[in-house]
Amino acid sequence: MIRRTLLKAFLASALAIPALASAAGPVIDVYKSASCGCCEGWVKHLRANGFTVKAHDVANPSDYREKAGIPNQLGSCHTALVQGYAIEGHVPANDIKRLLAEKPKAKGLAVPAMPMGSPGMEGDRKDPYDVLLVKNDGRTSVYKQYK
Repeated sequence: MIRRTLLKAFLASALAIPALASAAGPVIDVYKSASCGCCEGWVKHLRANGFTVKAHDVANPSDYREKAGIPNQLGSCHTALVQGYAIEGHVPANDIKRLLAEKPKAKGLAVPAMPMGSPGMEGDRKDPYDVLLVKNDGRTSVYKQYK
């Protein structure tokens, strides 16, 4: 009886492993400079929050921002693509998850520049910053404020 119970438990856990593997978070492609430490910090933040990250070291990350239709004035040091959306700069993972759940008609999200205290830019100082929703016409609205 105990053997049968143990066997059932083993089989149940073995069958659950492929299900857990397929439950990995969304795949996000990150286009960044090979020498940028804050980009690596942001990639680690995404992975720690359940994203599967494919990091691509490229000569000019701004080319990907332009291809994604994100205006230059919203630029930062890296651009990412996930499920048809562009993510520019140090956008927190929870805001990306919210975007993917809500599915607004938009180009994506942006955190212009590189504000201290944003994911990948952690340090002694925390500057206030906004996550902007970039609409299809290029206009923006505040998606989330961090103070």
